[in-house]
Formats: sequence, C-alpha cells, structure tokens
Amino acid sequence: MTLHASIRHLVFLAGLALLSAAVVRVMISVGFMDHPSERKVHGAPVPKMGGVGIVVAYLLGIAILYRYAGFARIADPYFRGMIMSSCAIALVAFLDDLYDYPFVIKLATQVVAALAAVGSGLYVGLYRVPYVGGVDVGPLAIPFTLCWILFATNTMNFIDGLNGLSSGTALITCVFLSIFAAHANGWFTYLAAALLAAGILGFLPFNYPRARIFMGDVGSQFCGFVLAMLAVASSRFQTQELSFVLVPMMLAGALYDVAFTLVRRLSRGENITQAHRGHLFHVAHRAGMDPRLITLIYWGFALFGAASAWCFLAAPSPYKPPIVLVPLLPPIIWTFYVAHRARRAEIGRWSR
Repeated sequence: MTLHASIRHLVFLAGLALLSAAVVRVMISVGFMDHPSERKVHGAPVPKMGGVGIVVAYLLGIAILYRYAGFARIADPYFRGMIMSSCAIALVAFLDDLYDYPFVIKLATQVVAALAAVGSGLYVGLYRVPYVGGVDVGPLAIPFTLCWILFATNTMNFIDGLNGLSSGTALITCVFLSIFAAHANGWFTYLAAALLAAGILGFLPFNYPRARIFMGDVGSQFCGFVLAMLAVASSRFQTQELSFVLVPMMLAGALYDVAFTLVRRLSRGENITQAHRGHLFHVAHRAGMDPRLITLIYWGFALFGAASAWCFLAAPSPYKPPIVLVPLLPPIIWTFYVAHRARRAEIGRWSR
C-alpha cells in the first residue's frame, strides 16, 4: 500500500471518528438514562446508548467500502451478509437498550442476527490445525460458527461494566487486527477492522476515564458481533487468509473472564441468566481496586494478546499451537490475584 493511499485512509477514518463523536454528543443530549441499581457500579443516572455513534460510523464506512473500495471486497453474498447481519444486531441491541429485554429474548434476537450472517455463507467449515492439516467439521460448521458469534457478542456485552473496559478492549483488537491484515494483504479485514476502530475512537473519550455516557447494549453487542464476524471473514473469505484464532487471542482476557464466571456459577447451581456482579473485574472492584486501573489491566490483556498473535503469525508452523494458549496466562494469574484480594476484603459470595 502506498503512502498516499495510507494518508487517504487515515483522513477517511478520522472523519468517521468525528462523526461518531458528534452522534455520541447527540445521544448525551437525548438523555436515555441508565439508572443505578445494586447490580451496577455507577451511583447516579448516566446517559446510555453512546454505541449509536459507533454503529453509525461503522455502517456508513462499510457502505462506502462496499460501493467504492473494489480492492477490499469479498464476494457479494458474503459482503451483503456482513452488512445485513451488522444492521440486524444493531437494531435488536438498540431495542434492548430501550426496553431492557429478559436475557432469553435478548439471546433469541442475537441468534436471529447470527443466522442472517451464516445464512449468507459466512461460516467456517475448514480449520487449519498444525501437525494435522485442514480439519473439515462438516455439518458442525454452522453450529460452531453460531456458538462463536454468540459467545463473542455476549462477552463484549458482559464485560461492559466499567468505564472503557469493553470499548477499549475492542479498540485495541481492531487496531492490531487491521495492522496484521494489512501486512498480509487482507484488505477487507484491514479496512473493516479500521472502520470499527474509528467508531470506537470517537466514543471512548466520552466514556473513559470519566463516563459522560455509556456505550449500552447497542455498542457492546455490536462490537462483539462485528469482531466475531471479522474472525470468520478473515479466515476464509479473502484472497489472503488470516488465522481464525487472531481475534480470540486478542480478546482472551475478556473471553476468559466470561468463561470462568459462567463455569463457576454453573458449578454452584446459580441462575446464569440473572444479572450479577460476579465477573472477575466486578470482584476486583468490590475488593477496593480503582476501576480505572482494572480497565487498564484488561487493556493490557488485549495488548499481550496482540503481541502473542504477532508471534503466532511469525512462528514456524510446528511452534504455533502452544502460542495460541499464551494469552491465557495473564488472566489466569489475574484470577489468583483477584481471589486473594477478595479474601482480604472478606468477600464471601462473588455473585450477587
């Protein structure tokens, strides 16, 4: 890519970031409020749905990409599936912010949006495994892809409990995914990830370190859904394929927190559909840690995951499998530290 092209892309992305920021300001003025409760960290009403700025910037950008950026296209059915499913998840998450659906209804609407994506052919059926080669999962391809999309979507939603935690993690993931894709000439992933990064960049100053507005489900679910779809699209649907594991590696801290919490709650017979404050970041905050520091730690997990992903891409094939697991080391250490803090703070029941 030439310097001139890079500058044009940066100017375009800066414009989208400014558009996102302008929409966020409008949403602050509109004043859809997120009111405090015992399950939430904030103590006063704060506007929500700042994620509308992210959605508007991304969807405008992806529409322009579809119309004009011929060098960064994937096949039309997949491209339209990406756009339609992104619109679908944005709509259902927006309605969820307005009406606060029960989790079962929320999950059902997410399934519909995910089906719009896989129905267009956006699913992974062949996984390239070192030492083994290509593994065709056959009829399990669609269920596996659906599970991945739903888990990533809800992960970014569940960890959106402290200022900047979810949005900052998504931003770091987008930036490095875009860099990796550009290096590999995966131009669709390069631009699509950069578009989402621009939208988040316009929102984040309004949410961290002090929250003037929350992202809301419309932002957190949308970010998780698009990142999940980028993992799928980049692993199969470009001229130059990237590995599916890059996005999970960079989201490892968030994915681990949610998986650990779900397993812990299931093992205790708790209702996993009920809202709670039992995630690792919640417990750390209840144990007295500064929420801004906790957010920075989770950003650090994403940066460590990005460094591990770079090593994964650079390593010879025989050394790749163990590198995939390396991003889990900091969150595991974090678990023991949070448990230690919880004992010192005499926090008995983590979920409440």
